[in-house]
Formats: sequence, C-alpha cells, structure tokens
Amino acid sequence: MPFTVNPIKFGTDGWRGIIAKDFTFERVARLAPVAARVLAEETKGKSPLIVIGYDRRFLADKFAKVAAESLQEAGFDVLLANSSAPTPALSWAAKQFNALGALVLTASHNPPEYLGLKVKGAFGGSVAPSVTRKIEVLLEDQPQIQAKTTGCLDLFDPWQGYCEVLRSKVDLFPIQAALESGKLQLFVDVMHGAAATGLTRLLGPGVREINSAVDPLFGGRAPEPLPSNLEELFHTIKTARAQSPESLIAGLIFDGDGDRIAAADGQGNFLSSQVLIPILIDHLAQRRGWTGEVVKTISGSDLIPRLAKLYNLNLFETPIGYKYIADRMLTTPVLIGGEESGGIGYGNHIPERDALLSALYVLEAVVQSGQDLAIYYSLLQEKVGFYSSYDRIDVPLSSLEAKENLKTKLIQEPPVLVAGQKVIDCLAIDGYKFRLEDQSWLLIRFSGTEPLLRLYSEAQNQETVNRILDWAKDWASLAT
Repeated sequence: MPFTVNPIKFGTDGWRGIIAKDFTFERVARLAPVAARVLAEETKGKSPLIVIGYDRRFLADKFAKVAAESLQEAGFDVLLANSSAPTPALSWAAKQFNALGALVLTASHNPPEYLGLKVKGAFGGSVAPSVTRKIEVLLEDQPQIQAKTTGCLDLFDPWQGYCEVLRSKVDLFPIQAALESGKLQLFVDVMHGAAATGLTRLLGPGVREINSAVDPLFGGRAPEPLPSNLEELFHTIKTARAQSPESLIAGLIFDGDGDRIAAADGQGNFLSSQVLIPILIDHLAQRRGWTGEVVKTISGSDLIPRLAKLYNLNLFETPIGYKYIADRMLTTPVLIGGEESGGIGYGNHIPERDALLSALYVLEAVVQSGQDLAIYYSLLQEKVGFYSSYDRIDVPLSSLEAKENLKTKLIQEPPVLVAGQKVIDCLAIDGYKFRLEDQSWLLIRFSGTEPLLRLYSEAQNQETVNRILDWAKDWASLAT
C-alpha cells in the first residue's frame, strides 16, 4: 500500500519526521542549503559559515554529513561536529564561531523512529517562526542552485567550547568537593541521549550516569523526562537512600538532545520544571543576587509569579514554546525563562534552553543550601504561602476533524463551570486557560500537527487536579 509523505513543516522547534518515510537523505540535502540561504538573509554581512551538529539518533551522523556536503556544494563553509552533542552546545557554537547559524539533526524527545532538523540563529537560539516560514516557502518555489565555487568543510569538537562557557557561569569547585567527599550523591539519567558524559566532563568521576550507552531505540521508550520512563533512576535512588539514609542525594534527567531537564529528589520522587524553576529563581535571586525579568509560559506554576514578586523581579508571560522566551531574551534583560516541559534558559547565556547549565545551577542550590530538592521546594511554598499540585495529560482524538470541532466549541460555547467551579477568567494567548474561583486553573491546548488534546491543571492538591483533568477529558469526549 502506498504511503503519504508529509510536507516539510516546522513546528514549535524544528521539522521532524519518520526516518525513511518523511525524513530522507534527499530531503535533508534539499532543505539544508535553503535554510542556510535564509539564515544568510537574516544576518547580512557575516561570513558564509554554517555549524552542523547531531544527536545520538539512528543515522543522525550520516544525515549531518549529507547536510554538510549539500551546503558545501551550495557555496557555504561548514563546521561539522566530530561527535554527537547536546543541542545547546551547537547553539553556542553558532555564536562562538560567528556563524550564520546552526543546523542540528535531532528529534529531541520524540520516539526513536523520528529524526528532525532544528534551525538556530547566529545569536545562539531558535529562529523565529517567520524565518522557518521563509524556509518552507523557498523549498516550494526555489530550484536547487549549484554554486560556482564549493565551500570548505572542517570538523570541530562541539564539547570543548561549550564546556568552557559553562565552567565560566558556575562555581564548580564546591559541587566537585561535595561529590568527592560523599556529601552529595548524584545520579544522572541521560536517557541514551546526547547529554551523555556532559556532567562527568564538567564535574569529574563522582557523577553516576544511567542509560548512558548509545542506543538508537532509547531502551524501547521515547527519551522524554516523564515519570513513566524513569523507573530505573527512581529505583537506583531508593536503593542508595536505603544504604545511606543521611546522605544528600539528587537525581537529574536530560531528554534526547540535552535541552530539557527534570529531576528526582532524595527519595526517588519525580520533580518537573514546575518545581525546578522556582528553586532556580530563589537560588539565583537570593544567593547570587542576580536581577532581571522572569519569563514564564502560560502553563507555568502560579508559584513563579509569587517568587518574582517576593524578589521584586518583573514577570512576563508568553505562549507555550521556548521560542517566545528566546524572543524576549533578545530584547530584555532576563534572569531566567522557563517552560513546564523542562526548557530553562538564562539571560547571562545564549537565548536557548540548556539542560546542562540548569543542572549545574540546581546542584549549586543543593550544595549551598544543604537541602534535598523536595525540602527546598516545600520551604519555598511556605515562604510565600502558596501550596499546589500540578499535572498534564495528552488525550488522543479520533481525527483532525474532531480537533477542529473542539476548537469551534471552545470559541462558540466556552465552559462557564469546570469541575463544579465557576470560571472567573479566560486567557487565550495560546489555547484556553480557564481560571477558576478557587484560583485553580485548567489549560486546554491542541497539538499543531496531530489530533491530540493537551490538558494542564494546577490546584491546591492532587485530588482537585485529577478532578479537573477528568472533567476536561469528559468534556472533550462529549463535545466530539
């Protein structure tokens, strides 16, 4: 039976497709020079240099080589990574080498059958949607052009400059000392992804990595830092806790391309960035004394604005997607910007989410406070008098038509009651966020490419969160 090849369309962070179906060598060879031409238009006056990097996915290095060769033929000079590396390392390389930008062969946290391509600008972050739209248009309209002269291709180590810049941002010695003395036990689940070896390079042999081997199947799971994918890490931490009841223990988790982070406390409990971002705000503002704007997406915890207010920091709220945070970083002094899915970045670095830098700041907070991450978070809640639980679920829909029906329903007949609570406000900058009379909230969003409903909720306790999410699932079922 013939299959349909999906068009090259860029989503919230790049183009992704199934290997050998949508994502082919031919399409990458066609796409790379077009993307480079658009980057050149965006950064007039720079030398025609493009950085190419890749993650650990099946054939990612081969796709990167094809992209590099197609860029050479189109007259661009290329710096090709000599090993897999986290996406933020390639973003940094674009800035470090004064390049037009970077093309990164990665599908991030998607299942193993996917590969993708991310486009990074000269400033070291994701390009705006207007730029990727130009790429899509040129792909449709512009014939492939053979340059009069071919470009140069050189290999480079993507880890060297990246580790150097991270070392300049963090005081590593106290963390290293805590690891060497045994005061801190650190377990890191790299999920077979590109962040493997990263913290060991920075902190030394005290780092204990889990799932660090190259595995194109990612252990049979998508390399996404969700509790259902992390049983081995949780078990390892609980075993270490039983053996060392008084130790300070922390777990860190990186997604497939090393730009998103999650954590585990010393009891082996999952901590999302809804917990980590407040801890990082407190650490950077209180202990380091840094200032700047706090940028959050609409799905971020209500604890974030309360901490921003406590430390007299301006707050800015964006739609979901790190590109919106990055855009803000390009125009405004930002302390920290983060999203609930684990992407966190800093105004003292490039406008890019960076899981390894986040990990180092989290470890700074643990070592300097001497507190378990869960205790640290509970003390923050106590400090501002705000206690909550949070969860997110994805609900598959029967078809794209069902998705459109739900969108119409939300526009024409938005709910006035949610799980028995009166709706007092609705924010529609990205999906529909319903604020309820008890100050809990429900966010309803749709996948841009799939028949999928995304539901988010924060409330005073987990029971209420579950009730709100169950109501939303029932509403969606009845509405379609």
